[in-house]
Amino acid sequence: MPREDLAARVQAARALREAAHRRRHLRTVTRRAGVVCTVDGRDLLNFCSNDYLGLSQHPRVIAALRDAAGEGSGAGASHLVCGHGAQHAALEAELADWLQAPRALLFGSGYLANLAVVQALLGAGDLCVQDKRNHASLIDGARLAGCAFKRYPHGDAEGAARQLASQAEGAALLASDGVFSMDGDVAPLRALAQAARAQRATLYIDDAHGVGVLGDAGRGSIDAAGLAAADVPLRLVTFGKALGSAGAAVAGDADLVAHLAETARPHIYTTALPPAQAAATREAVRIARAGDDLRARLAANIGRLQAGARARGLALLPSDTPIQPLLVGGDADALALAAALEQQGYWVAPIRPPTVPEGSARLRITLAAGHLPAQVDGLLDALARARDAVAA
Repeated sequence: MPREDLAARVQAARALREAAHRRRHLRTVTRRAGVVCTVDGRDLLNFCSNDYLGLSQHPRVIAALRDAAGEGSGAGASHLVCGHGAQHAALEAELADWLQAPRALLFGSGYLANLAVVQALLGAGDLCVQDKRNHASLIDGARLAGCAFKRYPHGDAEGAARQLASQAEGAALLASDGVFSMDGDVAPLRALAQAARAQRATLYIDDAHGVGVLGDAGRGSIDAAGLAAADVPLRLVTFGKALGSAGAAVAGDADLVAHLAETARPHIYTTALPPAQAAATREAVRIARAGDDLRARLAANIGRLQAGARARGLALLPSDTPIQPLLVGGDADALALAAALEQQGYWVAPIRPPTVPEGSARLRITLAAGHLPAQVDGLLDALARARDAVAA
């Protein structure tokens, strides 16, 4: 049998995606001014960013980046070689203090961090149990670790407990998103912590979309659930969402984090974040920590969108976070709605399978503290018009 040609395979796969309305295309932003982006020469109101507190453009964050730029554009090596500088150490200490965790460890991205945690802690004979709607990086981490991998129905803590009980030998890790990135709902963290304790498993929470937004001082979904570091031995915090920066950290039990620092391949074999980026993130942490006013404005925008959607007959999925999905169903309809919104000056991302389950394509509306009430109202009116136009 002749060897298959990769170029031909790629072309065939692209044709299938085209027929299913699942092609993905890059858009280039040439200017950002608050919640307004210039895309392809046109200004659009951005309702698809994860910059929930607007910190990516905060003057203090930009000043910290600029002030530390003299330290160089890169770290020069991995943390364990010679790349771990004073800015990195200060950021790790500040994160641990903010999150009330014994220790924090930096990574280049949340994706790398999730791969690192699962691969460094689990292997053959161990068990990883995860929510079916976890982020792709957690799923990939379990597949790469070589451990047994079991998933439970979304948000079902009893299902998680049953999966943990199905394999008594070896170590066990129970992993869940804190806030689910495509649904916006929050995991049943107290019930998951109870299940982990009962089954002697370690609980790991990816709080990429919770930190900065939820909890006292923005400590995230774990704090909002009334849980402490002892209940959740490891958590992920990413810098590219509410903190408006780049990179990530794993925070938690000192011994577990030390093990990651010495054995996790995505930490050992990756160049450290640029020192200036660490300095900018540290300033973002300080702003987020004291940012109750930003969180209040964000909460007001969430409430305004929800009330306006009800009044206009727009069925948002249940969520009290900045992620407010509007379920559409068909891929082509989601694309058509997004295009109709863009024609009216609003940028909202259409999300299609395999990112979400089959038949659940949606518009993923995200809100920021910087959105004005009139802009939220304008989006709602535009959504109603787009819905009616697509249905006609």
